[in-house]
Amino acid sequence: MKVVFVETPATVSQSHEVDYTFLPAEASYSVAAMDPNQPLSAEINQKFIAEIKDADIIINSYVDFQKDLIDAMDHCKCISFQSTGYNAADLEYAASKGIAVISILDYCTQETAENAIATMMCLQRNTINYNRDIQEKRIWDYSRHPGMKRVEGQTMAIIGFGRIGQHVGRIAGKGLGMKVIAYDPFLPPEIAKAQGVELVDLDTALAEGDVISVHMNLTKDNVHMFNKETFAKMKKHPIFINEGRGEMVEEAALKWALDEGILRGAGIDMLESEDPDLNKCVLIETPPRENLIINPHSGYWSDTSDYLVRKYSMENALNYYYGRYDEVKVIRNGVKA
Repeated sequence: MKVVFVETPATVSQSHEVDYTFLPAEASYSVAAMDPNQPLSAEINQKFIAEIKDADIIINSYVDFQKDLIDAMDHCKCISFQSTGYNAADLEYAASKGIAVISILDYCTQETAENAIATMMCLQRNTINYNRDIQEKRIWDYSRHPGMKRVEGQTMAIIGFGRIGQHVGRIAGKGLGMKVIAYDPFLPPEIAKAQGVELVDLDTALAEGDVISVHMNLTKDNVHMFNKETFAKMKKHPIFINEGRGEMVEEAALKWALDEGILRGAGIDMLESEDPDLNKCVLIETPPRENLIINPHSGYWSDTSDYLVRKYSMENALNYYYGRYDEVKVIRNGVKA
């Protein structure tokens, strides 16, 4: 059995010591980096293709396995994602090659929900800006950031009301006294009702939210879902939070919405690329915007969640490899060897 841990240049230096503890004695393993910003003919990518050629198991976070990479593998049995997301793979083509795409249901619900609320509260209370005033500018003046609103009584509109969205709703509603509404066309209404949350259509959520918090999975249908047209429907000048994948938000449109005052603030946990060129990002300015927080896809991160994602993804892969399909968290494309 050969296991290949696939990374991008931005993540290749991370430790896999925890992952290795779950490998059986007979397994061989390696780490390979794929640079999505270079052509397949580039040396780094040719080395990557050579390394995955005879892999039995791929452990993946951010490398995009489309047809070219899937065709590069001779006998791979599964691509196991170290995430709840699984968009970085062509599910149908992998299935046609007999390769299962598997992922995790839950390992960081708590952390991601906490991060969404923390980011929202930093923007609501100007926490980062007061800190910059004091530590960078040596200014001690509470009145420098007027216009703050009491959070209690504001409406939070949650876009995507799955596990994370529901937990954000519980914190916002029961903890902070916010009214919570949600848009999720795939959610059974009784689940929202049990949470005490009103399901609404997308336009209503956009129009009524004082805070709009995004927690959807990325699909081919919601790439750049948040564009100028979408932002223009946000009538209450909300705070916009994105804990979903970065490709759902068109960065130029987000900049426009901030410039035009359509948004009073934004907090995003990732950019359109998982390996961005920060010198070219339209959202990054000097000095930094006072009403924008950008995190390096760290919303899921804690010692606990990092251990669990490695444990679960390895267990998923090994259970699949040994034919214990009922013990795999989710087989996303239905392949069973």
